[in-house]
Amino acid sequence: MTPDLTIGVVGPHDLVERVMLMGHAAAPLPCRLVAAAYRDEQEAPDKVTRLGPGVDACLFASPVPYDLARRSGVLTMPATYVQLGGAALVAALAKAALDTRMDPQRVSIDVVSRADVEEAYTDLGIPATDVHSRDEPGATGTIAAYHERLARQGATTGALTCLPAVAERLHAAGVAVIRIRPTSAAVRTALHTAALLGAHHRLEESQLTVVLVEVPTLREPVRRAAPRYWRDELRLSLHRLLVQESNRINATVWPIDDHSYLVTATRGSIAAATDGFRVLPFAARIRDELGLAVEVGVGMGRTTHDAESHARAALARTQAGKQAQGFAVDREGRALIPAPRMPPTGATALKPKGVEVLARLAAKLEGGDTVVDAEGAGKMLGVTPRTARRLLRTLVDEGLAWPLPPNRTPQPGRPRQLYRLIVEKLGPR
Repeated sequence: MTPDLTIGVVGPHDLVERVMLMGHAAAPLPCRLVAAAYRDEQEAPDKVTRLGPGVDACLFASPVPYDLARRSGVLTMPATYVQLGGAALVAALAKAALDTRMDPQRVSIDVVSRADVEEAYTDLGIPATDVHSRDEPGATGTIAAYHERLARQGATTGALTCLPAVAERLHAAGVAVIRIRPTSAAVRTALHTAALLGAHHRLEESQLTVVLVEVPTLREPVRRAAPRYWRDELRLSLHRLLVQESNRINATVWPIDDHSYLVTATRGSIAAATDGFRVLPFAARIRDELGLAVEVGVGMGRTTHDAESHARAALARTQAGKQAQGFAVDREGRALIPAPRMPPTGATALKPKGVEVLARLAAKLEGGDTVVDAEGAGKMLGVTPRTARRLLRTLVDEGLAWPLPPNRTPQPGRPRQLYRLIVEKLGPR
């Protein structure tokens, strides 16, 4: 049995309480409502963050908290808001007509669009020529100041606001104010929309997704300077790492050939592992632990074949070297936005000493080879093999080199220890 949808209700205390009392019976699908009430609209992004990833959709009290959450980038789930035009505005205008301090033809209105304002006045048969409206988002203080300024100038007789915090400020300032409150029908409609958005989102999250991972280093011809079996060791280490990462997101992985792997997962699990398709999956850990740059393509589809085809198309785009954008392709064959961005590296900042040693070695490498031993490194740095061995171990500790299996020879004595220098961490050269 499919578990109930979870809808987060974000708004002022009175509206959240009202929605919760209406209950999930107002929604077209079984759902669970989670309250996220605030005192001021500026708290909306924090309330969404606190709801966490377990919410299938969000329902906001008005366009203002919805826009604040959207602009802050915390909306990782579909969302909608309660409409405050139409009947809600007409009801507020009726209250204004009964208030002896206010003239409905000379008021200021926020949040509701100008088109909705003019439509409501047309339906009532009264002119809206002297009605001031502001539908741009803004801080509570900014919107309250807008209403108060018009009232002090005598341009209006009062304000109609959708925001309870604005109503409180205007009341304290002595400005006549009436709140535009959503009708029960508007709340039911918004709940209906939120439930449908959540159901569609859940279906999307379970969509089949294929990730192709290719390793250019393993695709290149074997260099004579490298031991014959270091590639096999590298493949085993890479496969082990991919298995660990795949188990973490309930995915499966298997090798395709000597230099590429295929991971099968769901869209939801890959989205969680890539910060919403903004970071290449698996790439950061592979780079940090193995010193390898990888090429990645992510594809979605209705079948495994479609998903793999889209993943290959995305991989071809990244291999073309045009730009990082578009490493994931949806089931319709379109590149997903936003573009990928690498995660912050402040916590793993490179130590200057290690970077300096690596740069000196990289400057003297010939033929693009990145495998060295203590004796060769000592000659390049002008130090003894013992000192070079210590410096190479320092590079390993700082994540700037990767120790390869010892190169065992028939001759007696210590086997030659080889290291692969991770010159990619120096950036473009």
